[in-house]
Amino acid sequence: MGLADNGNYVKVEVLPRPLAEAALQVAQALDLPDDWLNTGPASLMDFGLPAGWEERIEVRQYGGLEVHIPSRFDQVCFKLYAAVDRGPDDKHFKDLQLLKPSPEELRTAARWTVTHDPSEGFRKELIGCLSTLGVEMNDADF
Repeated sequence: MGLADNGNYVKVEVLPRPLAEAALQVAQALDLPDDWLNTGPASLMDFGLPAGWEERIEVRQYGGLEVHIPSRFDQVCFKLYAAVDRGPDDKHFKDLQLLKPSPEELRTAARWTVTHDPSEGFRKELIGCLSTLGVEMNDADF
């Protein structure tokens, strides 16, 4: 999504060359698609990330590479947003299930997703997606 810059996070449209090269090496070593690490999620920064996300960032060090990873809760938000349009057979839906979100986490994540797509069609799909996950919400809950 972005890069850390003096304590702030900035949106990234293109991966820095050293990171892109390292990602390609990882893809080859682990038999992943070449674009497994990409800037697609960067657009999430346009409308704002879940409140408090910066305080929940997990920092990991891999040799000279420092990676700032969104928290599990923030990943629940992102995966729910991605899963809504794609349905239960999509990898994002399956990833969301693997995170084992609580009903309250899903409700909170759902409220965040509608800040990115407030359309009636999205909300209808969101309610259906949540129902598939065992969480009931209606328009009044947003």
